Amino acid sequence: MTLKPWHGIVVAATLPFKDDLSVDYDRFAEHVRFLADNGVHGVTPNGSLGEYQVLTAAERARVVEVAVEAAPEGFSVIPGVGAYGSAESRRWTEQAQAAGAHAVLALPPNAYRADAEEVVAHYREISQVGLPIVAYNNPFDTRVDLTAELLSRLAEVDNVVAVKEFSGDIRRITAIQRLAPQIDVLSGADDNVFEATLLGAVGWIGGFSNSLPKQCAKIYEYGTTGQVEKGRALYQQLQAAFFWDTTHQFVQAIKLSQDVAGGYGGPCRPPRNPLSDETRAQVIKDVEQALSAEL
Repeated sequence: MTLKPWHGIVVAATLPFKDDLSVDYDRFAEHVRFLADNGVHGVTPNGSLGEYQVLTAAERARVVEVAVEAAPEGFSVIPGVGAYGSAESRRWTEQAQAAGAHAVLALPPNAYRADAEEVVAHYREISQVGLPIVAYNNPFDTRVDLTAELLSRLAEVDNVVAVKEFSGDIRRITAIQRLAPQIDVLSGADDNVFEATLLGAVGWIGGFSNSLPKQCAKIYEYGTTGQVEKGRALYQQLQAAFFWDTTHQFVQAIKLSQDVAGGYGGPCRPPRNPLSDETRAQVIKDVEQALSAEL
């Protein structure tokens, strides 16, 4: 592995279900291999796109094991370890370590709006396992905002190496670089990835890389190498699809995009419902535009 495991494009992987909504582990292994063959650098199982909240403990553990088994040498596996309690997040980190994962993606406590001291203690608990930790700032779902000031404290916690920045505020990147220069900033939202990479993000944990890995690899290349004009032209073709990554129906939209691209997205588990006919048609239109982009 030439990059740090959390550098480059790490796909927040969807999880395929069969018609009876049981986990299709064979298809998931195929998807990991597909991603490894198409220009991305790693995978994050058991994130929000992986619908970890509606998995049993046995399913969630097996998903990590399958990802590690399917990943070729040099392809990173960074499972999500989000949980209501710090002890549970630590247990999932231990499970990831035992399975052979390279790092973990860790939300702050999400049972309630934790204060700064509780957030720091939470990451200290996870850090005891010894795996590198990518903190995940998603204030919309957790109601906890990992501000640059708070990240400057988390940067002092052993094994906290990076942050997936999903606040939507592009100014956060330079603020984090200034106040917490020890940790790497990763883009966490597809619809501002180009801006984020131009400002120095060294990785991207995103969603549409499930269905558009080659297009995502190219926009990431343009951003990280400062090819602004080429990047802007491509971004105009991709951004309508990318906007779906920050809607409440992002899981359904990205799974549909996989179907449109010739892969398999399939259904979601309840409580997520199928998309309306109108929304479905718009997602298909936006994804087809992205697929037609000249690379």
